[in-house]
Amino acid sequence: MKTTLRALIPAVLLLSASIAAWAAAPVFEDSIAQRTLACTACHGKEGRAASDGYYPRIAGKPAGYLYHQLLNFRDNRRHYGLMTQMVDPLSDAYLMEIAQYFSQLDLPYPAPQPARVPPEQLRRGQALVTQGDAARQIPACAQCHGAALTGVAPNIPGLLGLPRDYLNAQLGAWSTGQRRAHAPDCMGQVARQLSAEDVTAVTGWLAAQSLPANPHSATALPALLPGAHAITCGSAPAP
Repeated sequence: MKTTLRALIPAVLLLSASIAAWAAAPVFEDSIAQRTLACTACHGKEGRAASDGYYPRIAGKPAGYLYHQLLNFRDNRRHYGLMTQMVDPLSDAYLMEIAQYFSQLDLPYPAPQPARVPPEQLRRGQALVTQGDAARQIPACAQCHGAALTGVAPNIPGLLGLPRDYLNAQLGAWSTGQRRAHAPDCMGQVARQLSAEDVTAVTGWLAAQSLPANPHSATALPALLPGAHAITCGSAPAP
């Protein structure tokens, strides 16, 4: 009898440990926050951006913009294998749900990066961003991205709070056609008009700017500067 009891003790202990482990196991929360952990694995906690400078902030970006970028990855207008594989099986409606979730996250921005370009380049960058270059038919970034450069809802993203490396990479992708949008592709046209020196100046200035007190997207485009012309962009409207 004693031998039988001794033999049962390990089994009882194992069963007790299994029950305790099962009871302590985390409960899966079937929510959009839980399901988008696949996004934040690269884009940082709550979509605040990764520390490597290449995975951008997606929290608080306009929903239409985020939706179009998910479509662009899925439909091969943007090229990054990991993103394409992740969104390829997802429906338009589910992509919009993801976009709306991240657009509603109102989170603080980190301090800007210190300027890494000479003062004269910073001045050149500021001029291109805020005024453009009419002689070369280069529009001001602020003409589309808003006077405060925080974007214009629902389809135009902000330019502040983004790392310089990311801005450089995206302008390069626009220029070479690795990143595209629906025709007419206005950003591709603008990027191809910029010299390498222009890009260095623009991204250096943008990355060094703090966010304004109100970092949210504007609701309407600013008035055109004297001599500026409206730009036609083919990005599809949000459904």
